[in-house]
Amino acid sequence: MQEAIMTNSSSASRRPGMMDVARLAGVSPQTVSCVLNDPESVRPVMREKVREAMAQLGYRRGSAARSPVAESTRTIGIVTAGSHFFGPASTVAAIEIAARRVSYASLVIALNRSLDDEVAEALHFLIARGVDGIIVVAPQTHIVASVERAAWAVPLVVVADGFPPGKRIHVVSVDQELGARTAVGHLLGLGCQSVAHVRGPLDCFDAAARVCGWRAAVEEAGAKPGDLLEGDGSPERGYEAGAALVARGLPDGVFCSNDLMALGVLAALRDRGIRVPEDVAVVGYDDVSGAAFFSPSLTTVRQPFDEVGRLCMEVLLEAIGGSEGRSHSISPTLQVRRSST
Repeated sequence: MQEAIMTNSSSASRRPGMMDVARLAGVSPQTVSCVLNDPESVRPVMREKVREAMAQLGYRRGSAARSPVAESTRTIGIVTAGSHFFGPASTVAAIEIAARRVSYASLVIALNRSLDDEVAEALHFLIARGVDGIIVVAPQTHIVASVERAAWAVPLVVVADGFPPGKRIHVVSVDQELGARTAVGHLLGLGCQSVAHVRGPLDCFDAAARVCGWRAAVEEAGAKPGDLLEGDGSPERGYEAGAALVARGLPDGVFCSNDLMALGVLAALRDRGIRVPEDVAVVGYDDVSGAAFFSPSLTTVRQPFDEVGRLCMEVLLEAIGGSEGRSHSISPTLQVRRSST
């Protein structure tokens, strides 16, 4: 990437165009046009150079640079992964509602596999359409680089516990480690001697924070650490984990990283004649709709999604106004039901 283009007083006030992007990236204007209109026709290395130049200059298709408040589009972008899961879907819905309350429209992009290229594509798509800011509800660890590059062009808020804030990147999260500590502390308070954990995806910030909370609570209580089983957030994987726990030697407490996996664990235990909570207590995470009607009703950690949505929009507006990035955290609460009493 070449050095940033120097501008005089007359050029500094105009919006950057394709020629500016081409000069900064060291490519032809035709290449810039191809990246905008047919990105697959451009070699990945060259495509990334052009996108970095666009981000650095704040280039936007049609209306280009941000700056005067009068040029605000009153539109935000939302990028989400895992929208088939309760947590991300609820967060996006809450953000959209909060945005409408302050007269902002939302452009939502749901990622398929949330690979780095796909995340970058989504962010550049939104930037090119002139959004005032972007909220990323995709807590996978590999998105950090893509988000940092996009922050050159537009203020960002990332919803993920443990994501590193930057100068133009704010972080909003539920305190997932606190939620896990609360869940495990509840189980230990019931007299459980061994608490197993069915964790979420390995590449997820929130799931990693819940593992830390589970481990810390067990160690601080001087209790016996139970098995740590890998999960993917699905009830099918929860069922497999429940079966594995029975085969290995059942603990007296199980903490699941989300309610869907807890549902699978409950089914596996029931199929094997294990009584909940008499033989083993189970706690989930999220408080999904219907958790109170699981069999037995599920004790779980409730995430305040409405508050998360409101805070995301509040923080994004501050970021658009020029405030520097920092972390903002909200505490979850425990909902005690039959699966642990």
